[in-house]
Amino acid sequence: MMRVVHVDSSSVTEEALQPAIAWLRDGRIVAFPTDTLYGLAVDPRSPSAVRALFDLKGRSAGMALPLIAASPAHVEALCGPLGAVSARLAAAFWPGPLSLVLDAPASITPEVHAWHHTVAIRVPAHALAQALTRAFGAPLTATSANRTGEAATKTANTLGEIANDDRVLVIDGGPAPGGPPSTIVDARGSLPVLVREGAIAWDRVLRSIEE
Repeated sequence: MMRVVHVDSSSVTEEALQPAIAWLRDGRIVAFPTDTLYGLAVDPRSPSAVRALFDLKGRSAGMALPLIAASPAHVEALCGPLGAVSARLAAAFWPGPLSLVLDAPASITPEVHAWHHTVAIRVPAHALAQALTRAFGAPLTATSANRTGEAATKTANTLGEIANDDRVLVIDGGPAPGGPPSTIVDARGSLPVLVREGAIAWDRVLRSIEE
């Protein structure tokens, strides 16, 4: 049976998200809307929660999980200060659908980054997604809310069997905007590298550095 908390994304409060926060702290999984699609959140520092998420999605252990944070300061609290190019991109595109590849801290469960020792993280342009990470007090996973190989979804009522899993609590915050996933960029060096094409065009990324 689907466990659901209804929240108004436009006027969300941390108090309204407390059932989801308690669920996450108990090592379980929350489905929630982002500025692209519905995602699945767990504490990336919890090995048992991360394993449950991989099991729920039927995801290969070699596939890393993206993260979201409430603010750039939230990102730096986890991963350390941003380099010059990464900081410029963060200033240009956060909040928004641009994920930056950063060095993974030791606190992150290795399965999250598939033992590559980097994480892709962003600040989403969605009040509910930001409030969830802010209320939790640390970045969360934000992989798409679907089983691997199946279509991602924009609404809570189209989550399918994932929503009925005993490990999942759904935050129904209304429809997500949809569209492509976040663009992933590795800007740790002097020149940025496109890791995955997505919502922000690569030429926009390059122009933001040149300007």
